[in-house]
Amino acid sequence: MTLQNDLLLRVARGELTERVPVWMMRQAGRVLTEYRAVRERAGSFITLAKTPELAAEVTIQPVDAFGVDAAIIFSDILVVPEAMGLPYEMIEARGPVFPQTVRSSADLNRLRVADPETDLGYVLDAIKLTKKELNGRVPLIGFAGAPFTIFCYMTEGKGSKTFSVAKKLLYTDPHFAHTLLRQITDSTIAYLKAQVRAGADLVQIFDSWAGILSPEQYRTFSLPYIQQICDALGSEVHDGIVDHAPVPVTVFAKGAFFARHEIGQLSCSVVGLDWNMDPHESRALIPNKVLQGNLDPCVLYADFAQIRTEVKQMLSAFGHQHYIANLGHGIYPDTDRDKARCFIDAVKELGVAPGVSV
Repeated sequence: MTLQNDLLLRVARGELTERVPVWMMRQAGRVLTEYRAVRERAGSFITLAKTPELAAEVTIQPVDAFGVDAAIIFSDILVVPEAMGLPYEMIEARGPVFPQTVRSSADLNRLRVADPETDLGYVLDAIKLTKKELNGRVPLIGFAGAPFTIFCYMTEGKGSKTFSVAKKLLYTDPHFAHTLLRQITDSTIAYLKAQVRAGADLVQIFDSWAGILSPEQYRTFSLPYIQQICDALGSEVHDGIVDHAPVPVTVFAKGAFFARHEIGQLSCSVVGLDWNMDPHESRALIPNKVLQGNLDPCVLYADFAQIRTEVKQMLSAFGHQHYIANLGHGIYPDTDRDKARCFIDAVKELGVAPGVSV
Protein backbone atom coordinates (compact mmCIF):
# COMPACT_ATOMS: atom_id res chain seq x y z
CA MET A 1 0.00 0.00 0.00
CA THR A 2 1.33 3.43 -0.95
CA LEU A 3 1.59 5.78 2.00
CA GLN A 4 -0.15 9.13 1.71
CA ASN A 5 2.35 10.64 4.15
CA ASP A 6 5.76 8.99 3.94
CA LEU A 7 7.83 11.91 5.30
CA LEU A 8 9.16 9.96 8.27
CA LEU A 9 10.22 7.00 6.15
CA ARG A 10 11.93 9.19 3.57
CA VAL A 11 13.89 11.03 6.24
CA ALA A 12 14.83 7.77 7.96
CA ARG A 13 16.17 6.53 4.63
CA GLY A 14 18.37 9.58 4.32
CA GLU A 15 16.35 11.40 1.66
CA LEU A 16 15.77 15.14 1.50
CA THR A 17 12.22 16.17 2.34
CA GLU A 18 10.02 19.22 2.07
CA ARG A 19 9.60 19.54 5.84
CA VAL A 20 10.66 18.00 9.13
CA PRO A 21 8.43 15.07 10.20
CA VAL A 22 7.20 14.94 13.80
CA TRP A 23 5.72 12.48 16.28
CA MET A 24 5.84 12.06 20.06
CA MET A 25 6.96 9.18 22.22
CA ARG A 26 4.01 7.99 24.36
CA GLN A 27 1.67 9.97 22.10
CA ALA A 28 -1.04 7.32 22.59
CA GLY A 29 -1.85 7.71 26.25
CA ARG A 30 -3.46 9.57 29.10
CA VAL A 31 -2.99 13.01 27.56
CA LEU A 32 -6.00 12.06 25.40
CA THR A 33 -9.45 11.81 26.95
CA GLU A 34 -10.42 9.33 24.25
CA TYR A 35 -7.56 7.07 25.38
CA ARG A 36 -8.75 7.23 28.99
CA ALA A 37 -12.22 6.19 27.84
CA VAL A 38 -10.84 3.11 26.06
CA ARG A 39 -8.60 2.28 29.04
CA GLU A 40 -11.62 2.42 31.33
CA ARG A 41 -13.52 0.18 28.97
CA ALA A 42 -10.66 -2.32 28.93
CA GLY A 43 -10.39 -2.35 32.71
CA SER A 44 -6.59 -2.49 32.83
CA PHE A 45 -3.51 -1.44 30.89
CA ILE A 46 -2.50 -5.05 30.21
CA THR A 47 -5.97 -5.98 28.92
CA LEU A 48 -5.87 -2.95 26.64
CA ALA A 49 -2.44 -3.90 25.31
CA LYS A 50 -3.50 -7.52 24.76
CA THR A 51 -6.75 -6.73 22.92
CA PRO A 52 -5.80 -6.02 19.29
CA GLU A 53 -8.95 -4.04 18.46
CA LEU A 54 -8.46 -1.72 21.44
CA ALA A 55 -4.71 -1.43 20.93
CA ALA A 56 -5.28 -0.46 17.31
CA GLU A 57 -7.89 2.12 18.33
CA VAL A 58 -5.60 3.93 20.75
CA THR A 59 -2.64 3.67 18.36
CA ILE A 60 -4.58 5.68 15.78
CA GLN A 61 -6.03 8.25 18.21
CA PRO A 62 -3.02 10.63 18.15
CA VAL A 63 -2.98 10.58 14.35
CA ASP A 64 -6.50 12.01 14.48
CA ALA A 65 -5.96 14.26 17.50
CA PHE A 66 -2.56 15.76 16.70
CA GLY A 67 -1.87 15.13 13.03
CA VAL A 68 1.44 13.39 13.79
CA ASP A 69 3.46 11.98 10.92
CA ALA A 70 3.57 8.44 12.32
CA ALA A 71 1.68 6.08 14.59
CA ILE A 72 3.49 3.85 17.07
CA ILE A 73 1.85 0.60 18.04
CA PHE A 74 0.33 0.64 21.52
CA SER A 75 2.14 -1.96 23.58
CA ASP A 76 4.81 -2.20 26.28
CA ILE A 77 8.47 -3.16 26.31
CA LEU A 78 7.73 -5.69 29.07
CA VAL A 79 5.75 -8.00 26.82
CA VAL A 80 9.09 -9.60 25.90
CA PRO A 81 10.02 -10.87 29.39
CA GLU A 82 6.43 -12.06 29.80
CA ALA A 83 6.75 -13.98 26.54
CA MET A 84 9.98 -15.48 27.89
CA GLY A 85 8.11 -16.86 30.89
CA LEU A 86 8.24 -13.97 33.37
CA PRO A 87 4.77 -12.36 33.65
CA TYR A 88 4.37 -8.85 35.02
CA GLU A 89 1.63 -6.79 36.61
CA MET A 90 0.89 -3.11 36.09
CA ILE A 91 0.17 -1.53 39.48
CA GLU A 92 -1.58 1.85 39.46
CA ALA A 93 0.72 4.64 40.72
CA ARG A 94 3.61 2.15 41.04
CA GLY A 95 4.19 0.94 37.52
CA PRO A 96 5.27 -2.54 36.39
CA VAL A 97 6.02 -5.23 38.95
CA PHE A 98 7.35 -8.74 38.36
CA PRO A 99 6.15 -11.18 41.06
CA GLN A 100 9.21 -13.32 40.26
CA THR A 101 12.70 -12.19 39.25
CA VAL A 102 15.67 -13.74 37.47
CA ARG A 103 18.90 -13.66 39.48
CA SER A 104 20.45 -17.13 39.24
CA SER A 105 21.17 -19.96 36.82
CA ALA A 106 18.17 -21.82 38.23
CA ASP A 107 15.99 -18.83 37.38
CA LEU A 108 17.40 -18.81 33.85
CA ASN A 109 16.25 -22.40 33.40
CA ARG A 110 12.64 -21.25 33.82
CA LEU A 111 12.91 -18.97 30.80
CA ARG A 112 12.59 -19.62 27.10
CA VAL A 113 13.38 -17.68 23.95
CA ALA A 114 10.07 -16.12 22.98
CA ASP A 115 8.18 -17.32 19.92
CA PRO A 116 6.54 -14.13 18.66
CA GLU A 117 3.86 -15.87 16.63
CA THR A 118 2.51 -17.77 19.64
CA ASP A 119 3.68 -15.76 22.66
CA LEU A 120 3.18 -12.28 21.20
CA GLY A 121 0.55 -12.89 18.55
CA TYR A 122 -1.71 -10.24 20.06
CA VAL A 123 0.85 -7.53 19.26
CA LEU A 124 1.24 -8.80 15.70
CA ASP A 125 -2.55 -8.87 15.29
CA ALA A 126 -2.73 -5.29 16.59
CA ILE A 127 -0.11 -4.22 14.02
CA LYS A 128 -2.01 -5.89 11.17
CA LEU A 129 -5.30 -4.35 12.26
CA THR A 130 -3.76 -0.91 12.75
CA LYS A 131 -2.19 -1.01 9.30
CA LYS A 132 -5.55 -1.90 7.81
CA GLU A 133 -7.38 0.88 9.65
CA LEU A 134 -4.71 3.50 9.00
CA ASN A 135 -5.24 2.77 5.31
CA GLY A 136 -1.91 4.30 4.33
CA ARG A 137 -2.33 7.62 6.16
CA VAL A 138 1.03 7.48 7.97
CA PRO A 139 3.73 4.90 8.70
CA LEU A 140 3.45 2.59 11.70
CA ILE A 141 6.35 2.27 14.12
CA GLY A 142 7.03 -0.97 15.94
CA PHE A 143 9.29 -1.16 18.98
CA ALA A 144 10.98 -3.18 21.68
CA GLY A 145 13.10 -2.51 24.72
CA ALA A 146 16.88 -2.79 24.47
CA PRO A 147 18.23 -5.96 26.10
CA PHE A 148 19.92 -4.17 28.99
CA THR A 149 16.76 -2.24 29.87
CA ILE A 150 14.74 -5.47 29.85
CA PHE A 151 17.50 -7.11 31.93
CA CYS A 152 17.02 -4.37 34.54
CA TYR A 153 13.32 -5.12 34.98
CA MET A 154 13.75 -8.89 34.94
CA THR A 155 16.41 -8.86 37.66
CA GLU A 156 15.12 -5.98 39.79
CA GLY A 157 11.44 -6.89 39.55
CA LYS A 158 10.26 -3.29 39.36
CA GLY A 159 11.33 0.20 38.43
CA SER A 160 14.21 1.73 40.35
CA LYS A 161 16.24 4.94 40.49
CA THR A 162 19.52 3.04 40.55
CA PHE A 163 18.78 -0.54 39.45
CA SER A 164 21.47 -1.55 41.92
CA VAL A 165 20.37 -5.19 41.90
CA ALA A 166 20.81 -5.35 38.14
CA LYS A 167 24.15 -3.55 38.24
CA LYS A 168 25.39 -5.75 41.10
CA LEU A 169 24.93 -8.78 38.84
CA LEU A 170 27.13 -7.18 36.17
CA TYR A 171 29.98 -7.09 38.69
CA THR A 172 29.36 -10.30 40.64
CA ASP A 173 28.15 -12.66 37.92
CA PRO A 174 28.93 -11.35 34.43
CA HIS A 175 28.49 -14.84 32.95
CA PHE A 176 24.89 -14.91 34.20
CA ALA A 177 24.35 -11.37 32.91
CA HIS A 178 25.57 -12.18 29.41
CA THR A 179 23.54 -15.40 29.32
CA LEU A 180 20.34 -13.56 30.17
CA LEU A 181 21.17 -10.72 27.79
CA ARG A 182 21.65 -13.22 24.96
CA GLN A 183 18.25 -14.79 25.66
CA ILE A 184 16.60 -11.38 25.67
CA THR A 185 18.41 -10.43 22.46
CA ASP A 186 17.34 -13.61 20.66
CA SER A 187 13.73 -13.04 21.78
CA THR A 188 13.84 -9.39 20.70
CA ILE A 189 15.26 -10.15 17.28
CA ALA A 190 12.51 -12.68 16.61
CA TYR A 191 9.89 -10.28 17.93
CA LEU A 192 10.97 -7.29 15.85
CA LYS A 193 11.29 -9.40 12.70
CA ALA A 194 7.73 -10.57 13.30
CA GLN A 195 6.59 -6.97 13.73
CA VAL A 196 8.12 -6.12 10.35
CA ARG A 197 6.41 -9.10 8.73
CA ALA A 198 3.13 -7.95 10.29
CA GLY A 199 3.50 -4.52 8.72
CA ALA A 200 5.67 -2.24 10.88
CA ASP A 201 7.31 0.32 8.58
CA LEU A 202 10.19 1.09 10.94
CA VAL A 203 11.14 0.05 14.46
CA GLN A 204 12.58 1.75 17.51
CA ILE A 205 14.74 0.23 20.25
CA PHE A 206 14.24 1.89 23.63
CA ASP A 207 17.23 1.72 25.98
CA SER A 208 15.46 3.55 28.77
CA TRP A 209 18.04 2.79 31.47
CA ALA A 210 21.21 3.26 29.43
CA GLY A 211 22.22 6.22 31.59
CA ILE A 212 22.78 4.17 34.75
CA LEU A 213 25.82 2.44 33.24
CA SER A 214 29.39 3.62 33.04
CA PRO A 215 30.80 4.06 29.52
CA GLU A 216 32.79 0.82 29.86
CA GLN A 217 29.77 -1.12 31.13
CA TYR A 218 27.64 0.26 28.32
CA ARG A 219 30.19 -0.93 25.77
CA THR A 220 30.17 -4.38 27.42
CA PHE A 221 26.57 -5.03 28.45
CA SER A 222 24.42 -2.98 26.08
CA LEU A 223 25.93 -1.88 22.77
CA PRO A 224 26.91 -5.36 21.48
CA TYR A 225 23.38 -6.64 21.94
CA ILE A 226 21.78 -3.61 20.29
CA GLN A 227 24.21 -4.10 17.41
CA GLN A 228 23.07 -7.72 17.04
CA ILE A 229 19.48 -6.57 16.79
CA CYS A 230 20.27 -3.86 14.24
CA ASP A 231 22.29 -6.29 12.12
CA ALA A 232 19.56 -8.94 12.27
CA LEU A 233 16.93 -6.54 10.94
CA GLY A 234 18.61 -6.36 7.55
CA SER A 235 17.03 -8.16 4.60
CA GLU A 236 16.74 -11.94 4.80
CA VAL A 237 17.09 -14.24 1.85
CA HIS A 238 15.83 -17.83 1.88
CA ASP A 239 16.17 -20.00 -1.23
CA GLY A 240 16.94 -16.92 -3.27
CA ILE A 241 13.80 -15.07 -2.16
CA VAL A 242 13.98 -11.89 -0.10
CA ASP A 243 11.69 -12.34 2.90
CA HIS A 244 11.60 -8.66 3.72
CA ALA A 245 13.52 -5.53 2.85
CA PRO A 246 15.38 -3.77 5.63
CA VAL A 247 13.31 -1.34 7.65
CA PRO A 248 14.82 1.77 9.24
CA VAL A 249 15.85 1.21 12.87
CA THR A 250 15.96 3.95 15.52
CA VAL A 251 18.07 3.53 18.66
CA PHE A 252 17.04 5.73 21.59
CA ALA A 253 19.37 5.37 24.57
CA LYS A 254 18.20 7.75 27.28
CA GLY A 255 21.02 9.20 29.33
CA ALA A 256 23.81 7.67 27.22
CA PHE A 257 25.32 11.02 26.24
CA PHE A 258 28.75 9.40 26.75
CA ALA A 259 28.09 6.77 24.08
CA ARG A 260 26.81 8.92 21.22
CA HIS A 261 29.83 8.28 19.01
CA GLU A 262 29.58 4.51 19.55
CA ILE A 263 25.81 4.53 18.99
CA GLY A 264 26.48 6.39 15.76
CA GLN A 265 28.55 3.41 14.61
CA LEU A 266 25.62 0.99 14.95
CA SER A 267 23.90 -0.28 11.81
CA CYS A 268 20.80 1.78 12.54
CA SER A 269 19.30 4.59 10.50
CA VAL A 270 18.19 6.99 13.23
CA VAL A 271 19.61 7.94 16.64
CA GLY A 272 17.19 9.34 19.19
CA LEU A 273 18.42 12.01 21.62
CA ASP A 274 17.15 13.03 25.02
CA TRP A 275 16.96 16.71 26.02
CA ASN A 276 20.38 16.67 27.71
CA MET A 277 22.15 15.96 24.42
CA ASP A 278 23.19 19.10 22.57
CA PRO A 279 22.13 19.04 18.90
CA HIS A 280 25.31 20.63 17.52
CA GLU A 281 27.59 18.37 19.54
CA SER A 282 25.48 15.36 18.59
CA ARG A 283 25.74 16.17 14.89
CA ALA A 284 29.51 16.27 15.23
CA LEU A 285 29.59 12.95 17.11
CA ILE A 286 27.01 11.24 14.86
CA PRO A 287 27.64 12.76 11.42
CA ASN A 288 26.14 10.05 9.21
CA LYS A 289 22.83 9.30 10.90
CA VAL A 290 19.40 10.88 11.02
CA LEU A 291 18.82 12.42 14.45
CA GLN A 292 15.54 12.38 16.36
CA GLY A 293 14.45 14.45 19.34
CA ASN A 294 14.84 16.19 21.63
CA LEU A 295 12.49 18.78 23.16
CA ASP A 296 12.18 18.61 26.94
CA PRO A 297 8.64 17.26 27.57
CA CYS A 298 8.27 19.93 30.28
CA VAL A 299 8.34 22.60 27.56
CA LEU A 300 4.75 21.55 26.87
CA TYR A 301 3.75 23.02 30.25
CA ALA A 302 4.71 26.47 28.95
CA ASP A 303 2.36 28.85 27.15
CA PHE A 304 1.78 28.53 23.42
CA ALA A 305 4.18 31.34 22.48
CA GLN A 306 6.99 29.81 24.52
CA ILE A 307 6.40 26.38 22.96
CA ARG A 308 6.72 27.91 19.49
CA THR A 309 9.89 29.72 20.52
CA GLU A 310 11.43 26.50 21.86
CA VAL A 311 10.47 24.60 18.70
CA LYS A 312 12.04 27.31 16.54
CA GLN A 313 15.27 27.09 18.52
CA MET A 314 15.28 23.30 18.28
CA LEU A 315 14.77 23.35 14.51
CA SER A 316 17.49 25.96 14.14
CA ALA A 317 19.90 23.75 16.06
CA PHE A 318 19.11 20.51 14.24
CA GLY A 319 18.42 21.88 10.78
CA HIS A 320 15.62 20.90 8.43
CA GLN A 321 17.13 17.76 6.88
CA HIS A 322 18.15 14.37 8.25
CA TYR A 323 16.10 15.14 11.33
CA ILE A 324 12.88 13.88 12.93
CA ALA A 325 11.30 16.18 15.50
CA ASN A 326 10.21 14.55 18.74
CA LEU A 327 10.37 15.02 22.47
CA GLY A 328 13.45 13.99 24.40
CA HIS A 329 11.38 11.42 26.27
CA GLY A 330 7.72 10.40 26.41
CA ILE A 331 5.02 13.04 26.76
CA TYR A 332 3.89 13.40 30.38
CA PRO A 333 0.31 12.29 31.11
CA ASP A 334 -0.79 15.61 32.65
CA THR A 335 0.14 17.59 29.54
CA ASP A 336 -2.62 19.74 28.05
CA ARG A 337 -3.52 18.18 24.71
CA ASP A 338 -3.74 21.65 23.13
CA LYS A 339 -0.10 22.24 24.11
CA ALA A 340 0.85 18.95 22.47
CA ARG A 341 -1.02 19.99 19.35
CA CYS A 342 0.80 23.33 19.45
CA PHE A 343 4.12 21.49 19.40
CA ILE A 344 3.11 19.40 16.39
CA ASP A 345 1.67 22.37 14.51
CA ALA A 346 4.75 24.49 15.23
CA VAL A 347 7.07 21.85 13.79
CA LYS A 348 4.90 21.56 10.70
CA GLU A 349 4.86 25.33 10.17
CA LEU A 350 8.42 26.16 11.12
CA GLY A 351 10.01 22.97 9.82
CA VAL A 352 9.36 23.64 6.13
CA ALA A 353 12.66 23.15 4.35
CA PRO A 354 13.81 26.08 2.20
CA GLY A 355 14.36 25.28 -1.44
CA VAL A 356 13.00 21.73 -1.34
CA SER A 357 9.82 20.81 -3.18
CA VAL A 358 8.20 17.54 -4.10
